[in-house]
Amino acid sequence: MPHVVIIGGGLSGLAVAFRLKQLAPDVSVRVLEHRHRLGGNVGTEDHNGFRVETGPNGFLDRTPFVPRLCRDLGLADRLVAGSEAARKNRYLFLDERLRKLPGGLLGLLTTSLLSTRGKWQLLTEPIRGTPSQLPADESIAEFVTRRAGKEAANIFADALVTGIHAGDPALLSVASAFPRLPVMEREAGSIIRGFMRASKQRRKEAKARGEPPPGPQRMWSFREGLGVLIDELASQLGPSITTGVKVQSVESSAGVAGWVVRGDGRDAWSADAVVLACPAYEQAEILADLDPGLAQDIAGITYNRIAVVALGYRRADCPGQPDGFGYIAPQNTRRDVLGVQWCSSIYPDRAPEGYVLWRALCGGVHRADMVDRDDDSLMRAVHEEMKLAMGVTRSPVFCRIVRWHNAIPQYTIGHRDRVARIDAVIARCPGLILTGNAYRGVAMGDCVEQAEIVAAKLARDLATS
Repeated sequence: MPHVVIIGGGLSGLAVAFRLKQLAPDVSVRVLEHRHRLGGNVGTEDHNGFRVETGPNGFLDRTPFVPRLCRDLGLADRLVAGSEAARKNRYLFLDERLRKLPGGLLGLLTTSLLSTRGKWQLLTEPIRGTPSQLPADESIAEFVTRRAGKEAANIFADALVTGIHAGDPALLSVASAFPRLPVMEREAGSIIRGFMRASKQRRKEAKARGEPPPGPQRMWSFREGLGVLIDELASQLGPSITTGVKVQSVESSAGVAGWVVRGDGRDAWSADAVVLACPAYEQAEILADLDPGLAQDIAGITYNRIAVVALGYRRADCPGQPDGFGYIAPQNTRRDVLGVQWCSSIYPDRAPEGYVLWRALCGGVHRADMVDRDDDSLMRAVHEEMKLAMGVTRSPVFCRIVRWHNAIPQYTIGHRDRVARIDAVIARCPGLILTGNAYRGVAMGDCVEQAEIVAAKLARDLATS
């Protein structure tokens, strides 16, 4: 019986294990997680009726991978979509007031977020043309400025990057963080035309399948929170999971199995294949003795720091609460709060009757100092922002703070070349696979997609070995 050891019990590692068991039921799978809880940054806490997500607040259905995983786990009927208002109403906090993001062409024409010149530069993007020689790698800020103008980059691109990566668009690589955009420029000559073509293609494919035209993207979770997904994965994997195990190293073996995974003390596991699905900095430590150069490249993938500050208010104390998803304060404003999600407006059962639950995100690449503040100071800083942005009149009745000192990997300029170097080394190590959100996408959908790819490769390789 082939043996596979998966290091890391976050969403990536659990999804690899689940898919591998489906594809190759005769393979022995062992998941090792150093913490005593599973899920990585994904988790849900309940505090007297306030339901707090410690990491992601939901997943988009832009790709089929998470919805398909939920279906295969038997969880499809427990999914709940984000509210229609949350889909339509999103805001920026600029000039110390909330400004609604435009939702279409008419919104772009009438928004006060852009000057007349800024609107013209954005709306004429399809006729701007494509340079004969494109940069090998450029920042998101450079790309959007070149395609749609400086105002669009400073406002919309910054807000997008802040909301997804809590990073700086001047530092992140567009080819790595948003790989579809350079492809659209090359193939369609325009980002706007590229999105229009993609939408047309989705409608065509749906018609061929006899399905109705696809609707707009939606955010999804479970009524009980995203922890349901992790709990069900853990339940179905059962005794294949071992928690509280700190892996020290992975070694090549001359024995029947190709690899040995060594943990604390005398713990060791022989394996035909090893999957590292833990964060990049942990992967670097584990591989340091096996290949120092590889470990150094992996360690070069940096992470930002985020504090999740969940606040519960009496609804009567929140006269200024709009109905919607929440707001972003772009990184270039350097505010104490990066953004706020109005959780009880997005999903049902996030707060007791008569109360609201909001999640503020603090820190990020430019305000890491916020994560180091003590609980009282951090709560007061966020509350002051809520008074200013949302008009709250009294202090919160509930507060829960979760700090992530290594929150979101940052795909900086050169990330694509770094990943290519890592892939080249791993290709010379049969049976050793690296995955997780450090390489090819930070969203839940990206992690589950890569998990499916890894599981399929393992199943093929083990069947022919």
